[in-house]
Amino acid sequence: MPPRSPLPSRHGLDAARICTPNKVRGRADGWATMGAWLRHRLPEHVDVAAMLDAGRFVDADGRAVRDGDPYVPQSFVWFHRDLPAEADVPGEVVVVHRDERLVVVDKPAFLATIPRGRHVMQSVVVRLRAELGLPELSPLHRLDRVTSGLLMLATEQRWRGPYQTAFERRAVTKTYRALAPLREDLELPVVVRNHIRKQNGSWQAEVVPGARVNAETLVELEGEAGGHGVYRLSPRTGRTHQLRLHLWGLGVPIVDDPLYPVVKDVPTDDFRHPLQLLAAEVAFTDPVDGRERRFRSVRSLPLAPEGGVRVGQPTAAT
Repeated sequence: MPPRSPLPSRHGLDAARICTPNKVRGRADGWATMGAWLRHRLPEHVDVAAMLDAGRFVDADGRAVRDGDPYVPQSFVWFHRDLPAEADVPGEVVVVHRDERLVVVDKPAFLATIPRGRHVMQSVVVRLRAELGLPELSPLHRLDRVTSGLLMLATEQRWRGPYQTAFERRAVTKTYRALAPLREDLELPVVVRNHIRKQNGSWQAEVVPGARVNAETLVELEGEAGGHGVYRLSPRTGRTHQLRLHLWGLGVPIVDDPLYPVVKDVPTDDFRHPLQLLAAEVAFTDPVDGRERRFRSVRSLPLAPEGGVRVGQPTAAT
């Protein structure tokens, strides 16, 4: 097990960690200095020389690693990565509930759940770790960047296990609402059951005919809004893009979906057309204290571009 990072988190992000190898492929003598190894190890776009001069690489004792330091095999080096420029995502992350173990938030569309790729500072985890003073805050389930609504997070690592187990056992009931076209010939309610597969490198997931069922959603029509149907979606599984694929398969793709039925070339800083899919409710028996819990989104369909406008106050939660 590697030692604890000597660097504090920055912007809610832990320092990156790399380890020097014991043997060097193709060379008997290895690298003479730590600076030489770092230049080999890190991508070309990383200005290793400038980072070394600034003392941004440190060893397990927190001592700055210098360019000419002798190479040490099986040693850890920590550093903070340079963050890419990101457009500010409009809209407020509303804290619906907070206690010792849980934080439940209502996030706007276009805000990532976790820092990854081009979305680091503009993510729920990074924003709230700093704002709430919770350095170990981490999500308990997934919510797509373009999806709005409820997201549950654990305040500390020690609370993750019980709640993640509840999700894995499908003991958490999640309800979504979506705005999609109306079809007079569509008989509802209906349970959609099929096999969904998402391959690396592909924007879209796909339904695999004849394969074992791994995705199931109850679809109901609740009402109408602006000439579209308001659909109540109760997923019994949690496959990638499940709800979007299931409505598309019924011939009623979700309004302003950038991936289904066709992939649209939408810039990451274009926030004008939020996907009309809302994680509206979540309910479960608390695995720690046995209380019945239910939380509801403060947002409602149709979702408008938020543009920084404050949404309603948190609703009562149990």
